[in-house]
Amino acid sequence: MLTRREVLLAAGASALLALDARLAFAQSAGGVITKPVPSTGEKLPIIGLGSSATFSQVAGRADVDAIAGVIAAMLGQGGTVFDTAPSYGASEEVAAKAVNEHGMRDKVFWATKLNVAGFGGGSADPKRAREQVETSFRRLGREKIDLIQVHNVGDPATQLPILAEYKRAGRLRYLGVTSTFKPQYAKLEQLMRSEKLDFIGVDYAVDNLDAEKTILPLAQERGIAVLGYMPFGRTRLWDRVKGHAVPEWAKEFGAATWAQFFLKFAASHAAVTVVTPATSSADHMLDNMTAIRGRLPDQAERRRMVQFIEALPA
Repeated sequence: MLTRREVLLAAGASALLALDARLAFAQSAGGVITKPVPSTGEKLPIIGLGSSATFSQVAGRADVDAIAGVIAAMLGQGGTVFDTAPSYGASEEVAAKAVNEHGMRDKVFWATKLNVAGFGGGSADPKRAREQVETSFRRLGREKIDLIQVHNVGDPATQLPILAEYKRAGRLRYLGVTSTFKPQYAKLEQLMRSEKLDFIGVDYAVDNLDAEKTILPLAQERGIAVLGYMPFGRTRLWDRVKGHAVPEWAKEFGAATWAQFFLKFAASHAAVTVVTPATSSADHMLDNMTAIRGRLPDQAERRRMVQFIEALPA
């Protein structure tokens, strides 16, 4: 049997037709769990879709219909938030083409990123930064983008003011900063304290609790929404639970699969607004979206989840 990380959706246009029946079958009782964006009160569904990893691999093959199938699976189950970046290969470009060709453009909360400074740091050229933002607008074909974040705290002194200009002009609804690298956390915290941010994006998983120390409490204190990245630890958690069954007690809060277990944990932190796991499979997206319903684990259950995973061989 193929694992989640080995499965790549390579269906064609027929995948979208076959998806309708699976969407109806996957619809579960209960409403979609949402959380508010602190700066506006806008409520967002707690599970969305990321576009790195295998998603970007499929996008790299320009398989527009396969990408459309994954996004349709999210939308069909009540999700809206799609997180991408120009640096994720062809993800932003192909996903934009998919939502436009399949009539989904205005149904998606579109979150992308800005970073022309590069991952190694350095200075961002303002002209190139504006060109990158305009490219994102051109690809999506919308007059307003929901969220753009400075990717991996790349030269925020240059790039955040540019995003602020777009927000003041009414072309950008929210702005923020991301980091999934712990050496950058101190810089991220500094920006959270000194800048008016609507969102941050940070890595957070049941076996990766570092953000709980200062980042997530600070987000609550400052009224900043949080996109939770890497809830599966890329592939780390899948490797760790291989051969192990989801504990029976997890079904008490609606986690019948490991994906639901991991996602409900990440989404249950009070500071986390939306969790955006990446996948290239519509079926996996449906599994992920099951975590959007029912209830989230309470504090005692969260501790039990952490202890259960800690007890497994790393």
